Amino acid sequence: MTAEPGGPEDRLRRFATIWSRAIYPVASTSSTRPEFEQRLLPLARRLREVLRARGFDAPEARAVGAALVDAHCTDPDALARTLDCVDAYLVLYCGEDGDPEHLRARSARTQHAMAAGFAAALRERTLSEQEAIAQAAMKAQGVVAEALHASEARFRAVFEGAAIGIGIADLEGNILQVNGALTRMFGLSDTGLRARRVRDWTHPDDAPQTWRLHDELVRGEREHYHVEKAFYRPDGTVLWTNLTVSLLRDADGSPQYQLALMEDTTERRLLNLRLRYEATHDALTGLPNRSFFFERLEKALAAGPGHRFGLCYLDLDGFKTVNDSLGHAAGDRLLVEVADRLQACATAPGEMVARLGGDEFVALTAGPDTGPGVDALATRIMNALLAPISVDGRELTVRGSIGVVEGPAGERSPAEVLRSADITMYRAKSAGGNRYELADPEADARVITRHGLTTALPAALERGEFFIEYQPLVHLGDGGVRGAEALVRWLHPQHGVLGPDRFIPLAEHTGLIVPLGRWVLEQSVRQARTWRERYGTAGAPAPLRINVNLSPCQLTHPALVQDTVEILERAGVEPDALCLEVTESALIGADDDLLKPLRRLAEMGVDIALDDFGTGYSNLANLRRLPVSVLKLDRSFTQSMQRFPADPVDLKIVEGIVALAHSLDLSVTVEGVETGAQAEQLRLLGCDTAQGWYYARPGPPERLHDLALVDATA
Repeated sequence: MTAEPGGPEDRLRRFATIWSRAIYPVASTSSTRPEFEQRLLPLARRLREVLRARGFDAPEARAVGAALVDAHCTDPDALARTLDCVDAYLVLYCGEDGDPEHLRARSARTQHAMAAGFAAALRERTLSEQEAIAQAAMKAQGVVAEALHASEARFRAVFEGAAIGIGIADLEGNILQVNGALTRMFGLSDTGLRARRVRDWTHPDDAPQTWRLHDELVRGEREHYHVEKAFYRPDGTVLWTNLTVSLLRDADGSPQYQLALMEDTTERRLLNLRLRYEATHDALTGLPNRSFFFERLEKALAAGPGHRFGLCYLDLDGFKTVNDSLGHAAGDRLLVEVADRLQACATAPGEMVARLGGDEFVALTAGPDTGPGVDALATRIMNALLAPISVDGRELTVRGSIGVVEGPAGERSPAEVLRSADITMYRAKSAGGNRYELADPEADARVITRHGLTTALPAALERGEFFIEYQPLVHLGDGGVRGAEALVRWLHPQHGVLGPDRFIPLAEHTGLIVPLGRWVLEQSVRQARTWRERYGTAGAPAPLRINVNLSPCQLTHPALVQDTVEILERAGVEPDALCLEVTESALIGADDDLLKPLRRLAEMGVDIALDDFGTGYSNLANLRRLPVSVLKLDRSFTQSMQRFPADPVDLKIVEGIVALAHSLDLSVTVEGVETGAQAEQLRLLGCDTAQGWYYARPGPPERLHDLALVDATA
């Protein structure tokens, strides 16, 4: 089967060709280059699957790295060339139709996993060879102990031809024999090595148990030991080795010699250090990354009694504007300069700066008293951002918002500390930015509660946790009940009954207000039908009407009119039984498109009430173009009427509004009536209906039915 030119298989084969050409010169194989390419093709296909998989398959990437060793690509340069090839060409040839940023991040993780798999396989192979040599050396003990045996020629071949360093010393530590590999590793001659004693090879990085194990071995208490050990070369450089030391006994079983096998791991260690650095540091700024920061934070929080920590969580204000207007390259240069400035702010012992991602940075300080220190650190950071940053010839002003958390170690987890800092940072941003705020546990709790309510809203509607209470609307002339306002409540499993002020803003923010509002409308209209059926039998002078609040989101929803009509028809209720309340602020500056649904509803016979009138701009001239039939005066106009004498200015204002409303054929409803004197004053001023605690608090529908029956029989 031939690959279609330019198709996925053709692109995969081209990647395999580039890969084989890169590493074939350093591969220990007898195959021709085309044959070697065929061997790499399945590995290239596996890399493509790792790159494009839904989740990152680290074991598969490590297996590809290990497969290189099986293909005799054991030269360290083969790994370096492979990683360069994958970095430059894997996304290009195997990442079609994918998100470039995601594919590049996936490619980087793939490279790290391949390197780890390569190192592990190479180590396993080397240890196998080392074990074989060690067994051969052990079998040659008799040759060393009895130097005249005929098998010395075979031992010499193993001893001198081994790829790892071998040395033999007596129990006093005098070095007796070394092979060529060992002299090359140390950069010393045979004579120079044998002039040293075993105890001369101490190093400051020796593990505590290294020399204890050695003493036990020369005393005959153990047969061998294995450690990772560093040695100084004559030029001052450090040689890192995997060291295995075995005890050689004579024919009687008495300890006689010590045999050392050394594998040079310096290059592998440097590779691991490089991979570790890349895994724990941000590639753009060179700062510690999120992973490294969490390690340090965990250590600071686990320091124990008497230790404290301080954390500054920084987010740049308006950074997205820089990216959008000047490009991501300019944004990257800005981040690098910010990182340099932050690094200069955290130079004291126990301080560090890290980049969490994007334009988010953290600074951490730890010690016995971090309160003043973290304040000073936040101030230094704010001052460091004062000077403009030059990018592409432009002077950019940098602003930042910082959330500061400080406290004793051991009381909170890293996730809790970072969440508190994040919440505090957004509080600083909401206050205008370019400032830092200190964490406030009560504010944190409010935000966490708010978030919990937001996430619980959809399920709450499905589980039927909402219910409606009704507050009667009373006619000020005859005191009769004319209707009620529907007020939704949430019976939360943990927080109890929540008023609309706790969850309506959250529902509007998430868009859930539309299905919630539709549910409230359905329930309220159904209740209106029940009231009308019962109230009509009592001989009441007028049918009850239900008032339902309409949010700005519902007002702009395209299905508002259709939903309202369907709900009224299903309930068998006439449109005049419904009054929709819209706040004045929602209609400020409203154009004809926004008013069109309200006009259609008004033409059908649905009353439209302008709620909270007086809290907005109160543009009285604008009333003529609004399809409203009711004005609901905000309680702020009538609060003074609870006292005697009432404020004459408020009286004049209310009197004027009522006169204007009546001249426009609008009725006036007053909210927040709490005393009989207040109700009487509003009646004298000409107000039509009122609601408030003086008449009744919001309650179940049965209470309003009882009030209506009392009015009808009075």
